[in-house]
Amino acid sequence: MLSYDGTAYAGWQVQPTLPTVQGLLVAVARKLLGPATRVTGASRTDAGVHALRQVASLTTEATLPPAAVMGALNAALPPDIRIAGAAEADAGFNARRAAVGKRYAYLIDNRPVASPLLRHYAWHVGRPLDAGAMRQALVGLRGRHDFSAFCASAGRDASAMCDVRALHVLRGRHRLAILISADRYLHHMVRTIVGSLVAVGRGAREPAWLGEVLRSRDRTRAGPTAPAHGLTLLRVLY
Repeated sequence: MLSYDGTAYAGWQVQPTLPTVQGLLVAVARKLLGPATRVTGASRTDAGVHALRQVASLTTEATLPPAAVMGALNAALPPDIRIAGAAEADAGFNARRAAVGKRYAYLIDNRPVASPLLRHYAWHVGRPLDAGAMRQALVGLRGRHDFSAFCASAGRDASAMCDVRALHVLRGRHRLAILISADRYLHHMVRTIVGSLVAVGRGAREPAWLGEVLRSRDRTRAGPTAPAHGLTLLRVLY
């Protein structure tokens, strides 16, 4: 299990010319544990997205115990990536294929003047947001549906069907957190839902509109894609 601040990275997945979390982890692990070492992540987070409890399966020919592997990796990795826990897994375990769901949180800084301390972790929306209307709008999104209307890249996934098990809007004095738990996600799905929700919260759309967008399966009818830096992978479910 690992945590990372995604600000400096072009996402999780290895890219030939850009720094990524997986790319750096593989490079460090192969240097320490041998060139045959492989790393598979449970979630392919996008550029700028953070993770609190990402899960990765590391396959290596080295015979070090998990605690020693964790210590060695943390000593070599930069401070914005940390291995938070390590344990032996069954032979053939794949962190991505074994996952049955993931939980994400999206944070909104809703004060009139943006907090400089949240600039890398929350989307600043300076206008007041109606959390009650946003909660009402989410009702129709719960359950198993075709989420094509909230997908940035139509046809990228074999199926657009996702089972959204939980959706919540939590309101603090100056912050809102949108929590979502689902079995799988389409490209930019959470961020497009959040961008659409903000349109409802600002009063530009009625709560019922979000359900209409879902049923349309048309991405052009949804709201904008919220910025990546407000999104955090909270947990992978097994």
